[in-house]
Amino acid sequence: MGNIIIIGLVVSFVIFRLYKAYKKRKIIASVTSLDRGERSERDLIYRLVKAGIPASTIFHDLYIPNEHGHTQIDLVVPTNIGVFVFEVKDYSGWIFGNANSKKWMQVLAYGKEKYQFYNPIMQNDGHIAALRNTTIQLEDIPIYSMIVFYGSCRLKNISNIPENCYVVYPESVPLYVKNIIQNASPAPYTDKWEIMRILKLGVENGNNETVVMEHMQKVQQISYGKYKSTYKFNYIDILHSLRLRRRRF
Repeated sequence: MGNIIIIGLVVSFVIFRLYKAYKKRKIIASVTSLDRGERSERDLIYRLVKAGIPASTIFHDLYIPNEHGHTQIDLVVPTNIGVFVFEVKDYSGWIFGNANSKKWMQVLAYGKEKYQFYNPIMQNDGHIAALRNTTIQLEDIPIYSMIVFYGSCRLKNISNIPENCYVVYPESVPLYVKNIIQNASPAPYTDKWEIMRILKLGVENGNNETVVMEHMQKVQQISYGKYKSTYKFNYIDILHSLRLRRRRF
């Protein structure tokens, strides 16, 4: 009898997990393709929908025109108080950064290895600038920059964060978004449908293979030789990363 109960519990748990995974995929599919973008981006979509953000107002993997051709934006969410622009990062180790510095630092292997990467706040500022340039009405609309760090990383010292900018872990995003929406005044939109059309076109640009390839080539040209890792792959750091992930979740 005891074994039957245990087997029943195990089967119930497996069914529950499968059902939960099915529901998550269904929610994500209401916004974007299940094979588009990174897994962390799709997880953020799931968190936003679960927090009450309508799926129809979440735009994923947009390509917006800029001076280099196009810039790629992970997520954009227009709301009645302004527009949220998300930049999603996936890192392990410790993260150090100053909003006014072009380079941030990832520290691995207990400080033995370091990797420089482009300041994600400045990166998202570029996305926001491109978005503002698509229509004159966005000049007066508040835009909130959300930098979301996935993975087993720890934000150790992030300084001089500007107004309307947030550097957070994914589990904190729904709370931040809700608080901002509840406490901010309505944005002075003149034509909300124009904003929606621009964002929809940005998503459609991501289906254009030429646009995507040109963007990737531009990114490689701009970043080549600027941000190099000193990190050497080894299994000790993989185990350390997994341990941090289990501790965090």
